[in-house]
This record gives sequence, structure tokens and C-alpha cells, in this order.
Amino acid sequence: MKIGKNSKPLPTAAPGEARARAPTAGSAGNAQSTATNVHLGATTAQLQKMESSMANAPLVDAAKVADIKQAISEGRFQVNSGAVADGLIQTVKALISSHKT
Repeated sequence: MKIGKNSKPLPTAAPGEARARAPTAGSAGNAQSTATNVHLGATTAQLQKMESSMANAPLVDAAKVADIKQAISEGRFQVNSGAVADGLIQTVKALISSHKT
């Protein structure tokens, strides 16, 4: 394959695009530093607040686990076989549909 000079000119940058790009290593000496302010909006602040509150929340409800352990040891814990079967069927359906291509 022969590498030759491209006869088509390269596209020019859209107005304002050159200012948005960071200077390359070759042009660093010629480019002036510009500061850019970015405002991400209220949604970002809400997401950050939710993330921090979730990070502090326990993954397991220790009181509920203790209650279930106590009920099992006393023989009061009753398994709802219908709910277990429904959950198993839903899980299998989800696995089957995720493997279809």
C-alpha cells in the first residue's frame, strides 16, 4: 500500500470547537491557558447526596436477621412455599430471556 499525500483538505473546526479542546503537546508553547467552569446541575447534586446516604446505610437489617434466627430456633418460622416457587420461576424466566440472542 502506498502512502501518499491526501488530495482532500481536512475539515475545519466548528466555531468555538478549538477553544474547547485542550492544547496538544506540540502546541502547548503557543496556547494560552483558559479556565472552564462546569455546572452539572441539580440532578448531579441529588445523585451525590443519595450515594453518600446509601454508603452509610447497612447492607443487612441485623434486627430482622436476629428475629428470623429466633423464629427458626423456636420453630415458629414458616416458609411460604408459593412465594419461594414464584420467585424461583421469575428468576429462571429472567435467566432464560437474558441468554436469548
